[in-house]
Amino acid sequence: MTKLLYQGHASFRLTSNEGKVCYIDPFAGEGYDKEADLVLITHEHYDHNAIDKVKMKDNCVAIRSKDALNQGIYRTFAEKGFKIKAVPAYNSHHPKGFGVGYVIEVDGIKIYHSGDTDFIPEMKGLEGEKIDYALLPIDGFYTMAPEDADKAADLIKPKHFIPMHMKPGMDFVMSQAMKVRSPYAMLMRPGNEIVLEK
Repeated sequence: MTKLLYQGHASFRLTSNEGKVCYIDPFAGEGYDKEADLVLITHEHYDHNAIDKVKMKDNCVAIRSKDALNQGIYRTFAEKGFKIKAVPAYNSHHPKGFGVGYVIEVDGIKIYHSGDTDFIPEMKGLEGEKIDYALLPIDGFYTMAPEDADKAADLIKPKHFIPMHMKPGMDFVMSQAMKVRSPYAMLMRPGNEIVLEK
């Protein structure tokens, strides 16, 4: 079973059917007990790159934004059974070139972790990716607001849209999450782990 654990804020743990473990933007919450095969960092703000929280296997691969966006080129990777494609992510607090989002494919399932971004034109290209789970921020200050995340989900057309990054310094804010109106929306609280389905 392919599983996704929401740790809070923008932090997730993704476990493949083979038991390979990928952490995305480690910082918040619990669930760092499993040794990592792969770590993905969308950008180098402290609340997204706490790699010291992660126990890493000797052969663990860490992909940071500087690896994923190199000389203006958004790169792709194949590591530990995961396919990773870096995509644009930016806004006034995160200039273009500072960070990335990731489209991650594992066990035939596609997950889009947007990183810290606003609703941007490049999201139009994600519809063709046939995203199963879109992880989109909604804080409305450092990232897009809930209504913009709804528009992004409308454009991307994922099977499920999971709101994240709800308020600076907070792992989860129910009042902010409830502002999401997208029919694709699926609420996860920190500590929730789900089995991903195609």
